[in-house]
Amino acid sequence: MAKVLFTVVFFVMVVGALFSWFYQPLMGVVAVSDLDEKLKVGFIYLGPPGDHGWTYQHDQGRLALERALGDQVETLYVEGVPEEGIAAENALERLVSDGAKLIFTTSFGYMESTLKVARRYPSVRFEHATGYKRSDNVSTYSSRFYEGRYIAGQIAGHISKTGQAGYVASFPIPEVMRGINAFLLGAQSVNPDFRMKVIWVDSWFDPDKEMIAAKKLLDQGVDILTQHTDSTAVVQIGEENKVHSFGQASDMTPFAPDFVLTSIINNWGDYYIERTKAVLEDTWLSTDTFGGMDANMVVMGDFKNMPEQVKRAAKATAKAVTSGGLHPFAGPIIKKDGTTVVAVGEKLSLEALLGMNWYVQGVDVVGL
Repeated sequence: MAKVLFTVVFFVMVVGALFSWFYQPLMGVVAVSDLDEKLKVGFIYLGPPGDHGWTYQHDQGRLALERALGDQVETLYVEGVPEEGIAAENALERLVSDGAKLIFTTSFGYMESTLKVARRYPSVRFEHATGYKRSDNVSTYSSRFYEGRYIAGQIAGHISKTGQAGYVASFPIPEVMRGINAFLLGAQSVNPDFRMKVIWVDSWFDPDKEMIAAKKLLDQGVDILTQHTDSTAVVQIGEENKVHSFGQASDMTPFAPDFVLTSIINNWGDYYIERTKAVLEDTWLSTDTFGGMDANMVVMGDFKNMPEQVKRAAKATAKAVTSGGLHPFAGPIIKKDGTTVVAVGEKLSLEALLGMNWYVQGVDVVGL
């Protein structure tokens, strides 16, 4: 009986092999893994996707990626990941263990954790937002947000009656310093005497702190509010007090419909789609991207709640910045200490922009 059973099993195996040999060339050879496997793309978020600011806009980019590439990708994300300690490292390990082959880490403070985990997994590609350190499997990407802030500053220069704006700022890193200076330079291009009061809240997302800071700035006599923090608290305080403001990272008009003048919108979707396609096509390389309005990575929201002539001026400035005809950091630029950093006819170098750690004249720092 055992001999008969062996003969039957052997016959079935031979027939199966012959069938495969004759018919697979006609049907096309398809690996089982290729039938169902999607590229898993992971995201690490500092705040909740519902912050309607920085994280919200990154999540909109993730959703745009899903819409564009459909069944080719599956996206995963971990939200509320602190920048300090090993939280980011643990979140990255979790995404890798879940099968992510491309991971976007979306805040400056994740830089060292991204590099550390990337060394452990050389076959996984990592993309770090706003950082400056790279490796063979780590790219960096950021946007020239300061272009939009310069335009916002020009609008403030036209709108403000006191010649003073209040700026709720997160951390004194070059990205934020560029935004403060660009806004004030834009305002001073309209009103050379324009000044700006800055409060540092030492947080990217803390609605209570942002609200306290905005109220204190109003007490200091400013009549324009702006921010480089992630919640909608600042524009909401503006709306409550009938003070104009600017949205940050995403369109915040719904939270202050009568007083938001425009929003500086971060468009990450195009970049996420492009880089994911590179992984799918096996053309991904470690790169550094610093895109602006010309690359559609920075987009201005609708110009609202302002006179028509101010709107026309803002559109003209946006067009000039996009075309490269206007550089927000063109000279003359004088530091707060009185030294000239950019002479007439020159513009600030990329290296100097990326390492900015100084204020232009007219910035006053106020304690929280």
